[in-house]
Amino acid sequence: MKLLAISDTYIPYSWMQEGLEGLRSLGVEVEVRRWEHPRLVELQQANLAIEQGGPAAVELPADVVGNIEQFEILVVQFAPVSRQFIETARSLRAIGVLRGGTENVDVAAATERGISVLNTPGRNARAVAECTLGLILAEIRNLARSHGLLKGGTWQREYPNSAMIPELCGKTVGLVGYGAVGRLVAHYLVALGSRVLAYDPYCRDDPAPAELVDLGRLLEQSDVVSLHARLSEETTHLIGRGELAMMKPSAVLVNTARSGLIDEEALVEALTERRIMGAALDVFDTEPLPPDHPLLKLDNVTLTPHLAGSTMDAFRNSPRHMAGHLSRMFRGEGRLPVVNGIRPSLRPG
Repeated sequence: MKLLAISDTYIPYSWMQEGLEGLRSLGVEVEVRRWEHPRLVELQQANLAIEQGGPAAVELPADVVGNIEQFEILVVQFAPVSRQFIETARSLRAIGVLRGGTENVDVAAATERGISVLNTPGRNARAVAECTLGLILAEIRNLARSHGLLKGGTWQREYPNSAMIPELCGKTVGLVGYGAVGRLVAHYLVALGSRVLAYDPYCRDDPAPAELVDLGRLLEQSDVVSLHARLSEETTHLIGRGELAMMKPSAVLVNTARSGLIDEEALVEALTERRIMGAALDVFDTEPLPPDHPLLKLDNVTLTPHLAGSTMDAFRNSPRHMAGHLSRMFRGEGRLPVVNGIRPSLRPG
């Protein structure tokens, strides 16, 4: 059985080889091909184009897609897997995606051909959760703003929220989306003494330590609203003008998930008019953020360049996690993170 893995700038060739090495002992022939960009920003631009335009929006080089009909398994992180790719890879039986989202794979095309699509849920959950906590603190305590000013020679102690700078202890934080990331954030916040609300219509498990509520109640009661939902047709602009109007004037909005969850134009308006206190954002509709973007002119935002999930541990461990899923698949064991309902039944040999 042959497996093709496509490395990228975040998970380079050596890490992909290292993480999938254990599959060789099970009789799997592993081949790694490079789709690596000179700069991270170029990969981020390609990834954004794929998220907005689908897997066919970016074409893989010929040396990456050559002779793909010989492989039964494909493992990728950000590399696009279009309908044409899937139709050409006639032997393909399983696609493993080294992250939670599968926007870079034409899942419908894979399903039509009976190909199982697996993801890697929670692979960078801790990275995103830790960064979320950092962004919350940076925004409410003016850490990034004061740092930037001090580096520029200005000793400033007055900010838009100076009259009401809060502590997280005793405050209410609302989490929109309560999967792996949201649950970690909830535990961190409870350790700081916060009350945690969560909105997630798909949550079926015990939500402790959060309290499950509807979106309206969460927005009305929360001092901080943090987004952790997946982007879909249903959740696009989940936070728009109406939802922003429901938030407290003293509240802060945080987004380390997907930019499309927020109506960016409506958010700029709300921040400009001080209808909410501030925002901390790691994702944007256009990346890199253009130098004339209105968010850059505001004094009540903390902005980071889409780095919440980017830790060495998250990227390096992702191929190992997928190797574990594939090993269980070969042995017919346990629950697998299949996203399209087609359970794989491959056996190496």
